[in-house]
Amino acid sequence: MAELLTLYENNLNQQHINKVVAVLEAGGLIIYPTDTVYALGCLINQPTALARFEKIKGVSLAKAQLSFLFSSISALSNYVAPIDNAQYRFLNRYLPGPFAFIMQAAKKMPKPFEKRKTIGCRIVDHPVLEALLAQLSAPLLTSSIHDPDEVLDYTTDPQDLFLQWSDQIDLMIDCGYGGNNPSTVVDLTVSPPETIRQGAGIL
Repeated sequence: MAELLTLYENNLNQQHINKVVAVLEAGGLIIYPTDTVYALGCLINQPTALARFEKIKGVSLAKAQLSFLFSSISALSNYVAPIDNAQYRFLNRYLPGPFAFIMQAAKKMPKPFEKRKTIGCRIVDHPVLEALLAQLSAPLLTSSIHDPDEVLDYTTDPQDLFLQWSDQIDLMIDCGYGGNNPSTVVDLTVSPPETIRQGAGIL
């Protein structure tokens, strides 16, 4: 049975952050809030967690359209092709924020991402994620959680989410109701940048 951990954005409990870090670094799978919707994630350097993520999502990590969650543009730059001045200014203007930017992957990516040509990159504007990512040994592989009800896009109630997922994850961070509008996806591999999916972010 997973653990449900309540965190308050305006009064973060460092012991709780440390607990989430410990779960992730031990190969755990968690659900957490972002600046858009709740998401499922694990560290990209934890093979067991990645295998669980792949099975739960029913996707190939080598091919699926998934995003990495980074703490900063500096951290992001280690996983993408060299960023030129124009790209840096663009990223710096819109991040952190509700965007997922598709970028050219670095030549040397860790397994099982070594064959990927592009990756999705997110730096979210959320105090819990900012505190968490600063302590992690690697970025988070992240995927928004869709609601099983075809009428709804995303589950906003954390209690409902926990009931749906508690037997498949190790921990969930409850920060209250989530959003129902996903990130805006922008392709930075083309010039000018192309919006692939319009979401919460406005260019």
